Amino acid sequence: MKAVTWQGVEDVRVEEVSDPGIEEPTDAVIRVTSSGLCGSDLHLYRVLGAFIDAGDVLGHEPMGVVEEVGSEVTHIKPGDRVVVPFNISCGNCWMCSHDLYAQCETTQNHETDTGASLFGYTKLYGQVPGGQAEYLRVPQAHFGPIKVPEGPADDRFLFLSDVLPTAWQAVEFAEIPEGGSVAIFGLGPIGQMSARIASHRGARVIGLDRVPERLAMAQEWGIETIDISGTESDVSAIAERVRELTDGRGTDSAIDAVGMEAHGAPFGAFAQRAASFLPDALARPMIEKAGVDRLSALFACFESVRRGGTVSISGVYGGAVDPFPMMQLFDKGITLRMGQAHVKRWVDEILPLVIADDDPLGTESFATHHVPLTEAPQAYETFQKKQDGAFKVVFQP
Repeated sequence: MKAVTWQGVEDVRVEEVSDPGIEEPTDAVIRVTSSGLCGSDLHLYRVLGAFIDAGDVLGHEPMGVVEEVGSEVTHIKPGDRVVVPFNISCGNCWMCSHDLYAQCETTQNHETDTGASLFGYTKLYGQVPGGQAEYLRVPQAHFGPIKVPEGPADDRFLFLSDVLPTAWQAVEFAEIPEGGSVAIFGLGPIGQMSARIASHRGARVIGLDRVPERLAMAQEWGIETIDISGTESDVSAIAERVRELTDGRGTDSAIDAVGMEAHGAPFGAFAQRAASFLPDALARPMIEKAGVDRLSALFACFESVRRGGTVSISGVYGGAVDPFPMMQLFDKGITLRMGQAHVKRWVDEILPLVIADDDPLGTESFATHHVPLTEAPQAYETFQKKQDGAFKVVFQP
């Protein structure tokens, strides 16, 4: 089968790899019909190459049609249409019984001391082949796959794999009071969907970004926006603009939907870039023990949220020695919540909105580019450089 494989820093290729098969009684194999390209994939494309081997299959946002199931998989059958959550969880362990699916004890990675395994996401998270491929083996398929109705286009359901539950959790973790306000830093796919969800639930939403197309998209959904282009590194100036809109106090909540590759952090950018070109044997311990993220978006959240407010972090971070303004956090009494999305925890709440005729979250028009799998190398580059209005890319094998 054809699959998108990592070959080096900013080098992905479509290659022929072995077809997957059933290896455990809890497995399933699906024929992939759509698979998203995520901002988290760009971290692999550029920064985290030390934790990937050449030939690893990428992608963690797949959906498709069931081809085959193992003997212990009973809730889905061949021919069913399913979405596959990006995290792999068993549904039975202590963590899963507490709705902490991203920390599943069955698929935790003890050698790297990380949480549940993820599709297509490095040795840190199980090195499980991903879904930017024609077929996908799905471990823990007795629990994970989400059966969806026939009929509507894939885009109605595809984003249940990651974007929708990640954004939903970001809003939940932000603990926005009824009728309250939230500042969302970064209006990429997660930030944009978080803004729509928060607005749908009655919050006042202020979105901040530097890309004109993303600001315009948010405005189309009634979101107040702040263009931070030219001031990305001036955290105080950004926060002051938020306070000007909120009686000098700041928003009740803030969501960091940017993560480790924020603009306006030149030292972190240099450190990440330098590590990406080191031999793996040197880069891995450097990143694990001395990694520094680009923190401008997160610091802007801390500055912009009101005293006693909550900061929800959905952007991915990987730094081991990030400097944190503990005096500010303590003095302001800020609550922090973060982590990988517990996908299955939120599906029952989200699915009615996805199925609704009026598509209140705009899933059908969310992707800007639908491309064949064979065009993946160019799509990665276009998405990374924000060219051609690329906002969300979907591969269609």
